[in-house]
Amino acid sequence: MRICAIHVYPVKGAYRVDLDDAQVEPWGLAGDRRWMIVDAQTGRAVTQRQLPALARIRPSSVEGGGLVLRTAAVAGPAGLVVAEPRDGKLIDVSVWDFTGPARLAGAEAGDWLTAALSAPVRLVWLDDPARRTVDPGHGQDGDTVSFADSFPLLLTSLASLDALNDLIAESGSLEGPLPMTRFRPNVVVSGAPPWAEDRWTGGRIRVGEVTFRVPKPCERCVVTTTDQETGERGHEPLRTLARHRNIDQRLLFGTNLIPDHPGRIAIGDPVEPL
Repeated sequence: MRICAIHVYPVKGAYRVDLDDAQVEPWGLAGDRRWMIVDAQTGRAVTQRQLPALARIRPSSVEGGGLVLRTAAVAGPAGLVVAEPRDGKLIDVSVWDFTGPARLAGAEAGDWLTAALSAPVRLVWLDDPARRTVDPGHGQDGDTVSFADSFPLLLTSLASLDALNDLIAESGSLEGPLPMTRFRPNVVVSGAPPWAEDRWTGGRIRVGEVTFRVPKPCERCVVTTTDQETGERGHEPLRTLARHRNIDQRLLFGTNLIPDHPGRIAIGDPVEPL
């Protein structure tokens, strides 16, 4: 097995950035989900679950820190540059069961996103990614995560996607085949048998020079039904996952990872269960 794709999502819920290699930090890949869009009134995370139009927000990192925000409807290099608000106001934000402080970006970023999404929102930056801990039921003391849903990394397999797309086709659905981008992984592997990742749960794998614990499979939600290029919603893959990958009322695809130590991974690196 080898890595065939690496992705980060600088802003939680927004478009991906494709990489050839990445630094693995304790809380996830460097640059992954350090920014988050929140409701302007409550401070709660806003994701594609609430606003599928987030798929059309295309962030990119800039040298020295910060972001450029663009929308899919705008061609060319123009976009809003947002600096890391290192001295920005600390406000309480919430994502799932976590509530804690993050730095508020400038009002211009909030105004830009509010106009782009037609919803009153603000942009925040997690200045200290060690602030948020992994659910102790699935992690160890000291395990941390940025603004990702629950775990530092998500791994998926091309063979499992092929198997899922075969099941979608057999069902008569006209929505397939689906691209891997629907599942918003950090690492995609090739060369594994379909659903091999199920057998890694509770163990460890080595990805390049980094070893990872495999705490649990990933439960999938309505975001997977969202076209990551257009923001339009359908029914797949949740309909097919409900028929074939429903384990204890959880629709499973891909697996979560927690790094044992920092390091670097790259496309082409070997992946080996330990």
